[in-house]
Amino acid sequence: MPKVKRSRKPPPDGWELIEPTLDELDQKMREELYEYCIKEGYADKNLIAKWKKQGYENLCCLRCIQTRDTNFGTNCICRVPKSKIIECTHCGCRGCSG
Repeated sequence: MPKVKRSRKPPPDGWELIEPTLDELDQKMREELYEYCIKEGYADKNLIAKWKKQGYENLCCLRCIQTRDTNFGTNCICRVPKSKIIECTHCGCRGCSG
């Protein structure tokens, strides 16, 4: 979640006293929302972990990087840089390599 945009006016007196508390609450709300989404099945913890790694930012699903699901022990066709648009047979992705 992006930080809240502030106006060009300087903040009122005393802002520096409450700003750390607001930042702490913001962080806590993000963590709780993340845990809730995983608990309720809205998010996949393993997929989110892959998104944090370089080269996997646009990964569509975990099945596309598992080599055991392919004939030649390689990644899915959607992980190959786009030269032609080819649809993935697992999930229908049309290119998540970036």
